[in-house]
Amino acid sequence: ARKITHKNVGKMFDINEEEGTHYITMEYVSGQDLKGLIRQSGKLGIETALSFAKQICEGLSEAHKTGVIHRDLKPSNIMIDREGNVRIMDFGIARSLKERGITGAGVMIGTPDYMSPEQAEAKAVDQRSDIYSLGVILYEMVTGRVPFEGDTALSIAMRHKGEAPKNPKEYNAQIPDDLSHLILKCLEKDKDSRFQSAGELRSELENIERGMPTTDRVIQERKPLTSKEITVTFGLKKLLVPVAVIIALAIITIGVIIWQFLPKKETATLISDKPSVAILPFVDLSPQEDQAYFCDGLADELINRLTKIENLRVPARTSSFSFKGKELDIQEIGGKLDVDNVLEGSIRKSGNRLRVSVQLIKVDDGYPIWSERYERNVEDSFALQDEISLAIIDNLKIELLGKEKTEFVKSHTQNSEAYDLYLKGR
Repeated sequence: ARKITHKNVGKMFDINEEEGTHYITMEYVSGQDLKGLIRQSGKLGIETALSFAKQICEGLSEAHKTGVIHRDLKPSNIMIDREGNVRIMDFGIARSLKERGITGAGVMIGTPDYMSPEQAEAKAVDQRSDIYSLGVILYEMVTGRVPFEGDTALSIAMRHKGEAPKNPKEYNAQIPDDLSHLILKCLEKDKDSRFQSAGELRSELENIERGMPTTDRVIQERKPLTSKEITVTFGLKKLLVPVAVIIALAIITIGVIIWQFLPKKETATLISDKPSVAILPFVDLSPQEDQAYFCDGLADELINRLTKIENLRVPARTSSFSFKGKELDIQEIGGKLDVDNVLEGSIRKSGNRLRVSVQLIKVDDGYPIWSERYERNVEDSFALQDEISLAIIDNLKIELLGKEKTEFVKSHTQNSEAYDLYLKGR
């Protein structure tokens, strides 16, 4: 896998072992994995899904040309950077097509949700297994769900082996017929019936993309009015005039007069000119799922802090928290809250330790501007709120005023129990 060099493949640098633990060093990609993007959006737009799928095909094509298959292709192994570029990551179980016994007799390798039938049977695999996995990913991108679910890894694998997937159009009627057929072809049980190469699949994706309409708008032509069609009578004299022009001029004149008499405020700023961000309720990923109060408290504190920034517009808690537990598209949330950006996150709390993951997402394209994961003790929660707040301010390029700068450097309690009780009693 280290010999693969391509813009759509994360570069692997080295494989080492330290005190009995094997590890891989590879390229760092700033962005978000595809699984997280699907989870936050519910499902992706058709054009976005096509773009990602084409780029995945390009990366796979290069890998296959060098004789390497991935064998564990899945959304969590695909990174999307801030520009929307795809990187296929984690060729950790990739093997050369030239090697014998790629999968190993009786050994099932891969992730069940995205596993090809031949992988489920622990049979030899080739590039067409990656094609199958990509078909599952494409299915999930446009429907928001995988084709086969189950209670155990074995039950899922067996469904891949013996059950036909439902047409993705049953879950999303907006999917074009030819794209639906393409996905189902990728998911054929017999690998000879699938696309035989990533290049072939990419060509079909391009054909579908070219066949999509650039716009559904239909502008009806209207014949312009002429002075002969409209007659305005003043007394006994009839004047032929373009009425529309007179009305337009009258409106403009009245508007100018009103504007001249309005008081001028030099400090007035249009609300729409200010950057805006909505802080959504954080998701509780704790083992017992008993930290809802902590998740809500952290999001609430961020709202309180950011609301104090004059050059930033932040929807109130009641508005942002109305989306709690709802799986809506980021664009839909942004439209309802009238914001340009959305912050979402998750918290995993175990004992006195916290793992907080956050990402700041641009509403118009759904791509993350910034993301970070924090490992902290509970007593560091106040400082963590400041860190996240400052990161949002920095990434939105907001200039803090004098007094605002001091709001983020105040000392806070270091007592984790006190902080926990504080959140429970809010």
